[in-house]
Order: sequence, then C-alpha cells, then structure tokens
Amino acid sequence: MVPPRTGPLGEGLHTLEVAGLALRYHVHGTGPVCVAHPGGPGIAWEYLRAEELEKRLTMVYLEPAGTGDSDRLPTHPHGYTRALYSHHLAALIDHLPVGRPHLLGHSHGGFVAQYHAVHHPDQLAGVVLYESAPGNGPEFGEEMIRRVGEFAARQATRPEVQAVMDAFASIPAIADDAAMMAAAKGVLPAYVADYWADAPRWSRLQDALRATYISGLDRNGAPDPFDDREALGALKVPVLVVAGRHDEVCGVRWSQELHELLPTSRLLLLEHSGHFGHLEEPKEFAREIASFVGTGSEQG
Repeated sequence: MVPPRTGPLGEGLHTLEVAGLALRYHVHGTGPVCVAHPGGPGIAWEYLRAEELEKRLTMVYLEPAGTGDSDRLPTHPHGYTRALYSHHLAALIDHLPVGRPHLLGHSHGGFVAQYHAVHHPDQLAGVVLYESAPGNGPEFGEEMIRRVGEFAARQATRPEVQAVMDAFASIPAIADDAAMMAAAKGVLPAYVADYWADAPRWSRLQDALRATYISGLDRNGAPDPFDDREALGALKVPVLVVAGRHDEVCGVRWSQELHELLPTSRLLLLEHSGHFGHLEEPKEFAREIASFVGTGSEQG
C-alpha cells in the first residue's frame, strides 16, 4: 500500500506565498505530477477538476492570483498578464518536490502554459495545450463570433438560445464580479457539444461556477495582446494539443494551427466534446493525457 503523500504534494488544499500574495492550490490523485492552470481569466479552478485523470496522475490545480480564494493584486482587476501568471507558476513548480512536472493549461490557461513553456522550458517535462490558440488578435475574436453564430443557427428552434446570445453580448460591458459570473454561466450552453442532451448535468456545472472579473489589461490599463507563432516554432518541449471538435471558442482551427507550428507536438481531437472534454469525454481524455505524461515523465 502506497503511504499518503505529505508536504507540498499532500492531498487537499495548500497555500504558497509568492511576492506577498497567498496563492491557493489543490492536490488530488496519484501518479506523475501535472500542474493545471484554469481558464477565463477569472474562472475558479473547480470546473477543471478531472477526477478520471486523478486515477492516473497527481493533479495540482492552481488558483491563479485574483481568482477563487487566491489573493488579488493591489491593481485588481488589472495587471494579470501572462508574464505574471508564469512567474507564479515558476514559483509553484519550484515549490513542488518533483523534478520536472507536466503543465496543463485550459483555454486562457493554455495561453499561459504556452508562454511558460517558451520562457521556462527547463522547468517542464511537457505541456498540454488544452483548447488554446497561437494568438488572441482580431482573427481570434472574429472566429469566435463566427462559430457562436453557427451555434445559434443550429439551435434556432430552442427559445433558450436567445439568453445564451444575450450573455455573449454582455461580455464587452463586464466590469465587476457579478457581471462576470452571470456571463460565464449564461454562455455555458455554447461551450458544450450538446448541452440540451443532458441539461440537468450541465446546469449543475453552471450553478457551481465561480468567477472573478479580470480585465485582461496590464497594471497601467493597457491591452496585453499576444502572438506566439514565431516563438512556438522553436519550442523543444513535448506538447500535446487537445481540442473538442465542437468547441465554439478555441476551436479546431487553432489547435490544428498550434500542431502545425509546434515541432514536437501531438494532436488529440475529442470528437464528441466542446470546450470541456475532461467532462464530456472523461475516459478518453484521461487515457490520452496520462499516456502523454507517463511517456515523458522525468520526475524524481
């Protein structure tokens, strides 16, 4: 029988102080270590918990600064750049008693994970870019608008769809936590391959979501755009790119482009998933992620 872990990788909630901020992280599961960074920015970590994956890996779920129960910056809601999130990831990884863990980033967390892989490759045995994209310029927004419009057209006979579209329309005006929470819950039906096939299940996820308003601007209130195409082409860290076939936000277009850019990548398309493959196809997701992590694990 394997004795329970203690210390920084003990099961449950932990707190790590970085530059005066208390950052919370949660450890669940057994096996090689994989650090997970949630999306949003501003969506609390619970939605990303992958219990099927925890049967194969030790998952370390970070609550990023400004999100969930971690501390906020003095400049909140501004200042949460990828460089800041990466700095906090570096501190967490250094804190963990492992050699080089894997890093999984979901959605906006994927943007952070690829930044971290480019700037701190020596910390990582590999990275999972889960519903990520190579950049967040105008083309990213245009593609999302197009895909969400297609979603609305497919579901046009459902009266509930108007509320989903209203939630998307509210996003540019979000300025506080309550509005962020309402929008996150309101758009969720578009994030699932077939929300109405099991609406009670997905409504429970909606009810459980916690969200914080993060502006996406730097400390001075300026935008923080990125285009990682050139940098990713030189990345040597092994990468698994994961996308749901029916994701309307960070869709297959971006995952295929990431795969083509990255010299050491594999591409996993989850054919029956939207944005939440770890919940929509949990067994396949867990099998493929664990296989990738196990193959490249260099942990001590």
